Amino acid sequence: MINKRLRIAFQGEKGAYSEMAIILKFPKSTAIPLKSFHDVFETVINDINDLAVVPIENSIEGSVNETYDLLLQDQINVSGEIFQKINHCLIVNRDYKKIINVYSHPQALGQCRNYIESKKLEPIPMYDTAGAVKFIKENNMIRSAAIASRRAAEIYEMEILEEGIEDKKNNFTRFFVLSKHPLAKASGRDRTSIIFALEHKPGSLYNILKEFSHQNINLTRIESRPTKETPWEYYFYVDFDGHHNDEKVILTIDRIKIQTKFFKLLGSYQKGIF
Repeated sequence: MINKRLRIAFQGEKGAYSEMAIILKFPKSTAIPLKSFHDVFETVINDINDLAVVPIENSIEGSVNETYDLLLQDQINVSGEIFQKINHCLIVNRDYKKIINVYSHPQALGQCRNYIESKKLEPIPMYDTAGAVKFIKENNMIRSAAIASRRAAEIYEMEILEEGIEDKKNNFTRFFVLSKHPLAKASGRDRTSIIFALEHKPGSLYNILKEFSHQNINLTRIESRPTKETPWEYYFYVDFDGHHNDEKVILTIDRIKIQTKFFKLLGSYQKGIF
């Protein structure tokens, strides 16, 4: 169907920052809220949804580890990235009393740590920012607040006590666009993501990084996560400038593969703008 409206899955409730990232990148799509990251991945792998948008890292709080772990799954590709500006609000029921605690996703609580401490509020983690708003709304919690977006407050018809409460104003979350099949062709302004595992011996990571240096390829991120199979062995997640069809990237990947225990090309995609 030529004019098919894309179904794009995200973790959380309506009003979540993931949904806002979808609206930013795919304004004519249908955003599908799901409870867990696992469900989000599975609906793309099983062709229930066309794409997914998931957070991978925040400029203040760092990596979203669950997303990194799920990227090891087969039949999932990174096809794009989105940078979403994060502006947190303190949100309450309209008949609120003195607030004693605040609910939100752990990343949002971390991004507002100084503010929460200054207000002497007890932070309580939830699965989602917008889900926290929905929770205190449905349970009529008049002494509790939530930290989420202005959009979440509007959707659930709640009151915003204060806006821009994040500790650092230059606060962005980077999202991956996921697809079952590779989508992005080379644009000339691309990034590539890979995962690999190495023998646990001196110089193994250095030898990999040296391959990028030899081809003058700029690394933009490197992240390690435990393999969960052998103690003290890790998967390395690497982002770098270039497309996997570029000649020097092809050469580098070929040289890396023969030095690794495990290798997976997650995908190449046009760089996001922030």
